[in-house]
Amino acid sequence: MSAQTKLAADQPLPELSDRIKVRALEVGGAEGPLAARLYTSGDTGKRDAGKRDTLLVFFHPGGFVGGDLDGADIFLRHMADDNPHVAVLSSSYTLATVRAFPAAVEDAHAVMNWAKKNKAKTAWTGKRLLVCGIEAGANLAAVCALMSRDRGGPALAGQILIMPMLDPGLTTCSMREMQQAPELLEVADACAAAYAGYLPNCADRTHPYASPLQSSRLKNLAPALILSAEDDPLRDEAEQYGAKLIANGVKTSVIRMPPALQSEAGERNECACKCIALGEIATFIAGLDRADAAPLSQE
Repeated sequence: MSAQTKLAADQPLPELSDRIKVRALEVGGAEGPLAARLYTSGDTGKRDAGKRDTLLVFFHPGGFVGGDLDGADIFLRHMADDNPHVAVLSSSYTLATVRAFPAAVEDAHAVMNWAKKNKAKTAWTGKRLLVCGIEAGANLAAVCALMSRDRGGPALAGQILIMPMLDPGLTTCSMREMQQAPELLEVADACAAAYAGYLPNCADRTHPYASPLQSSRLKNLAPALILSAEDDPLRDEAEQYGAKLIANGVKTSVIRMPPALQSEAGERNECACKCIALGEIATFIAGLDRADAAPLSQE
């Protein structure tokens, strides 16, 4: 079912607990090692060396041409603190300033495969694998779901797309309308510049691994949580993608977060923290837990 909802004002962030652990590590990309961080919080209460049943792999924002592991650090600390039964793996990827498409998506899928094969390094039992990202990182997360289906794995339990970049054509109403707002013009211009760097070959702009919104094959994908924001130029492409997933039988929740002016680079990280994203993510993960725990119906 879809739950497209406008929710009320920003909620203050709670204090982080003193049980957050952040560990630097290297993961395997498509062409070599990549820097990463593992976030955990609390105690699983298990005897299995503190391993979690759920691993969430996260890709940072930055318009494919920038960003790093530091940008979403506070957001991921809160995510781990809110979900102590989840290990959060934040991975870097090849930026378009080094190599253009498809380097980043090949890295992202390689990291998912690395995580599946290196459970001992990620405090994970191997039971449930999720992918998540903000903005360009959410594009990579959506593409990981497509690639995992197309390439026979790794199997995903869910995908979480936060204010995703999904339309290189920049054709949605929210993108066109907000280009007229002076305070948001910078964001629209930044999106255009980002895609110019990431997709210098115009033919790539219709490839489903570059533009999931244009994919004609959206069946049999992992359940999705898609978070848009009221005043974000990326709003409509996020919501259109959610509608397409639902039409293709993918269990999807689409949540529109309240306004939190997206006028400068990096503010999507802040919006994800200060709006309702953390609560919606916790609810989504809890729903996956309940679905796994539910007994099979008897015919």
